[in-house]
Amino acid sequence: MSSLHDTLRRRVDDGTVPGAVGLVARGDDVEVVAVGSVDVEGTTPMARDSIFRIASVSKPVTAAAVLALVEDGRLALDTPVEEWLPELAKPTVVRTPSSPVEDVVPADRPITVEDLLSFRAGWGLPSDFSLPAARALFAVQDHSRSFQDWPDPDTWLGLLAQVPMLHQPGEAWLYGTSSALQGILVSRVSGRTFPDFLAERIFGPLGMRDTAFEVPASKRHRFTSSYAPAADGTLSLTDTPDGAYSSLPRFQSGGGGLVSTADDLLAFGRMLVNDGAAPDGTPVLSPTSVSRMTTDHLTAAQRDASTLFLEGQGWGYGGQVDVTSVDPWNVPGRYGWVGGTGTTAHVVPPTGTVTVLLTQTAMTGPTPTPLMREFWGCAAQG
Repeated sequence: MSSLHDTLRRRVDDGTVPGAVGLVARGDDVEVVAVGSVDVEGTTPMARDSIFRIASVSKPVTAAAVLALVEDGRLALDTPVEEWLPELAKPTVVRTPSSPVEDVVPADRPITVEDLLSFRAGWGLPSDFSLPAARALFAVQDHSRSFQDWPDPDTWLGLLAQVPMLHQPGEAWLYGTSSALQGILVSRVSGRTFPDFLAERIFGPLGMRDTAFEVPASKRHRFTSSYAPAADGTLSLTDTPDGAYSSLPRFQSGGGGLVSTADDLLAFGRMLVNDGAAPDGTPVLSPTSVSRMTTDHLTAAQRDASTLFLEGQGWGYGGQVDVTSVDPWNVPGRYGWVGGTGTTAHVVPPTGTVTVLLTQTAMTGPTPTPLMREFWGCAAQG
């Protein structure tokens, strides 16, 4: 794994990231590289158990929680979500994607659980951010603010319901919003808080000890600072260990609110490659649910319209599914996703491979960073 160490070290040395943790597991063979430090000041060396804000790498975890409720018989994929999310009972849709938000028609059918899982509910980010309905969504789904500063989930859902959908349910893949809705759905169906349900059904059985929506004081010495690239090439501090994650946020987002470690994400990935089983054999998900998660559900036209985010690949439940071998790492069936804070986690179920890259430097857009691609290239060489 010297090439992986050299790749990560080079990006630390050139100032791209203060530090990074890279993990590649092939079956029981696990290689981990930790380089740099938890902040730009170099106060603490980066370690295998350093904690990171994983942003949208939260999305596969949220999808797994929804599928756990499907297995419990509490939901079905074709269940209209309005039964549990009555705020979404009568959504409107802009007449055309470029129509003003006042020019709407009723949704032609209810939104289903499967629509949320496959990101085809009708709300979400399109490739063209200038569309009026997209701008209206940005006002509600404002990722420039901490989740501490978002409204509570019930209030947020009421605000979202006032935004017209960009497409009819099932018609188009749109990014992001569906995962936030999934988290609210899990809480309402289970009668538990979303963090409590995840802890009981996902994190506990898998031994994911450090994955949560907040970092207690006893763990903050392992928690990284986070940064965004500035125009002059330097890194601008966006959060500290004692900042936004020092208490439970008002909005516990299924779309991007978790913190985690490389080994916790390895545990989640191994569950997927082991057909849903925890290390002791306890089923966390069924093989059927794992197959649904890691199978592409999009049409060719939906993939073609979503290249800004998916780069021609497909989407399962909560994560991307590779369908074409564009680059060496795009193995058909490879599943996972990237986080805007500079994180990635993927599995290749046919080979039992799990890859995790954690950094604390944010992406500047939907396109994976050069470091992410370099990491994936290193992992594919093995």
